[in-house]
Amino acid sequence: MDWLLGQKDAIEKKLARRHLPDGSTAMYDLSSSWMEGTNCELAAFGYSRDAKRGRLQIEYGLLTDPAGRPAGIDVFRGNTADSTACKEVLGKIREKLGLKSLVLVGDRGMVTKTRIEDLRGMEGFGWVTSLRAPDVAALAADDGPLQLSLSGEVNLAEISHPDYPGERLVCCRNPDLKIARAAKRERLLAATGADLEKIRKWAAAGKPKDPGKIGARAGKVIGKHKVGKHFIWEIAGRDFSYRRDEEKIAAEAALDGIYVIRTTVSPDIQDAAATVRTYKNLKYVERDFKTIKIDDLDVRPIRHWLAGRVEAHMLICMLAAYVTWHLKKAFAPLTFTDENIPALADPVAPAKRSPDALRKDAAKKTRDKLPLYRYRDLLGHLATLTRQTINFQGQRIEKITTPTPVQARAFELLGTPVPVSLT
Repeated sequence: MDWLLGQKDAIEKKLARRHLPDGSTAMYDLSSSWMEGTNCELAAFGYSRDAKRGRLQIEYGLLTDPAGRPAGIDVFRGNTADSTACKEVLGKIREKLGLKSLVLVGDRGMVTKTRIEDLRGMEGFGWVTSLRAPDVAALAADDGPLQLSLSGEVNLAEISHPDYPGERLVCCRNPDLKIARAAKRERLLAATGADLEKIRKWAAAGKPKDPGKIGARAGKVIGKHKVGKHFIWEIAGRDFSYRRDEEKIAAEAALDGIYVIRTTVSPDIQDAAATVRTYKNLKYVERDFKTIKIDDLDVRPIRHWLAGRVEAHMLICMLAAYVTWHLKKAFAPLTFTDENIPALADPVAPAKRSPDALRKDAAKKTRDKLPLYRYRDLLGHLATLTRQTINFQGQRIEKITTPTPVQARAFELLGTPVPVSLT
């Protein structure tokens, strides 16, 4: 592992040359895993993306091409902010990978206003990210451009604003997201209201001897579901009352399903629809994290003591994710993977499976009548192909079990014959 860590820069530089040439688009996102033990210098209390509260965390950022092929990974202390990690990767892209121009795609927590200022100072670098909710609300306030552009049935519109010089703002409205957010908010409001009602009854019964305890208990409830801003509550002596702030709720609901993507990419290179698709490609980085953390590699928890060993471990995981990416692509005809995802006219609408994928779902067979597998199940089937060494009367014979039609097809897709021996 120590030797491999010494090759990290060379490996990432080669992957960047292969998949991230100058002027291309790169995706970047951050994740974390919890740590077993307390001696690693990278371990720190921070935000846990695995909902492991009270556990030391280690964070790592993944750099990929638009299709999700990993090209670099960095490890950070568990309390590192997303924007700080982004600043470090910008230096790495310019200095270690040697890229002079690039469009960085990241979410609004990663590519913040401060990081955008850093990008402005890097000649040849641009960005695609999204606005935070307060910034979206500001565009919609006082009959702003966002409100006018998204009137009627328009789901996609491009606007400009003096607060974003040299940038294009692509406004999107997703009706399905609007319904989902409204339903989620109502559930959280109902849960918070139920908790506050318990406090009201508790106070009305005269049980709290100290009125200060009412406020302490209400404070915990208000912050529990993160909708406290939508409630107005008051303590008068031993009396406690509360009500919903319908005006704030309505103001937030008006922007449900609306998000705004900001970018410096010229419309001659990417129109509004292509910009939305580029931002949505962050889903491929999330898929890589799923490969590393859950589906295939199960990196959690991390148990190394030395920082260098953690970095080497994560590099191994990145390289394994790279191999997995190519295997999944090669084996797509034998799995339920959609090989021809249709490009929708409306990029804001949810993705749909292609007719060929729907046929595979129904038939559960390939066009050659071979059974279809989930990727992990296909690997399990390939694992039954075994090599045997037979020693008989001084003779050594190497043979392999007869490949099934699926196993033979898998090696055809890899472009290599089934190996009979290791030499």
